[in-house]
Amino acid sequence: MNQCEAPSVLAHSQGLPKSAEGDPVFAEPWQADAFALTVHLHARGVFTWPEWAEALSAEVHKPDRAEDGSDYFEAWVAALSAVLCSKGVVDAPTLDALHQGWQRAAMATPHGQPILLENDPEYAA
Repeated sequence: MNQCEAPSVLAHSQGLPKSAEGDPVFAEPWQADAFALTVHLHARGVFTWPEWAEALSAEVHKPDRAEDGSDYFEAWVAALSAVLCSKGVVDAPTLDALHQGWQRAAMATPHGQPILLENDPEYAA
């Protein structure tokens, strides 16, 4: 069995949505991307799991969060952003500018086409 065929220990994580076969699934591709990015950054030593758990818990329990948990991955991304800022990986203004760029790119991208940052009318490579 090669590394790609080996089951991930993450497949056994509690709380992840699962397919009928028991594999993790996500409602949207960006959710899987956010999850994978978080796991990758932890593996690279950017933060510890206790640091991550504290940041995610704080974000999930904010009073403006959806009671039904429908905004869980929005909370996930907000927590990841907060951790990265607190660790000095990125500063808040840079993160905000990048967020705004992706928003403009999404608005400028024709329906059915992939959203690329280069589609931002203000993007400068």
